[in-house]
Amino acid sequence: MDKKLQILHSNLDAFAKKSDDQDFEFWFARDLQNLLGYERWENFQTAIKRAIESCKASKYKVSDHFRGVTKTIEVPKGGKREIDDFMLNRYACYLIAQNGDSRKPEIAFAQSYFATQTRKQELIEERMKLSARLDTRNRLKESVKTLSQNIFERGVDDAGFGRIRSKGDQALFGGNTTQDMKDKYGIVKDRSLADFLPTLTIAAKNLATEMTNHNVYETDLKGEKPITEEHVQNNKTVRNMLAERGIKPENLRSEEDIKKLERRVKSEEKKLQKNSKVLPTKQN
Repeated sequence: MDKKLQILHSNLDAFAKKSDDQDFEFWFARDLQNLLGYERWENFQTAIKRAIESCKASKYKVSDHFRGVTKTIEVPKGGKREIDDFMLNRYACYLIAQNGDSRKPEIAFAQSYFATQTRKQELIEERMKLSARLDTRNRLKESVKTLSQNIFERGVDDAGFGRIRSKGDQALFGGNTTQDMKDKYGIVKDRSLADFLPTLTIAAKNLATEMTNHNVYETDLKGEKPITEEHVQNNKTVRNMLAERGIKPENLRSEEDIKKLERRVKSEEKKLQKNSKVLPTKQN
């Protein structure tokens, strides 16, 4: 864990409050705001509102996890004023991190910090790696979906789309076809190869696909042949970039089925909610 995240880890621990009976911890949203990389309260409120909607959608009682409070703060020249804040239990903090700006490293760390119900660094780091792989896989799904929409409008049907993607895989994996890689990893026919790839390879596929999306649109490519050539070249470019660092995608080991990881995350979320005790009626 890098130094910045170690400091964040310590600060999240330090800002945890105890209920009156010391039975469990909670946090104030105003404390979390800066820790999670938000300069403006208004922007952080957006993440809080989304988190509350997520709580409602899961049919959990919002007041058990989020509670609006008013705090008095000192202002220049000896004055005081009241500000709005929220008391948050661990589950609420987790939902806020889930609905925050995932580009912020603080948010990525907080997702795992609050999800694991532990302060052990190694378990948090393990959870961060899992989350990074899930996030990268979801990004690839979105870029593939965009590519499908783009090329359908340019005269390529579903069968052509499949051939374009297959040629791209062959270029990325040094001549190995999608089926070759599935056979190597022992993946059944009806499952996606990307669900078993390591994070680095998923990211490589996503980069090549995003490059294809960009160039198809910018140069107004039409038809299967030119789009295939574009996609193959982009995959070769990404492969060459990896090769410069001594990495060959076809030689990397497979990872655990990502669908199992998704089920595990869902199960962890339910346990987290269940084990998060109801907020105390009064603040410290």
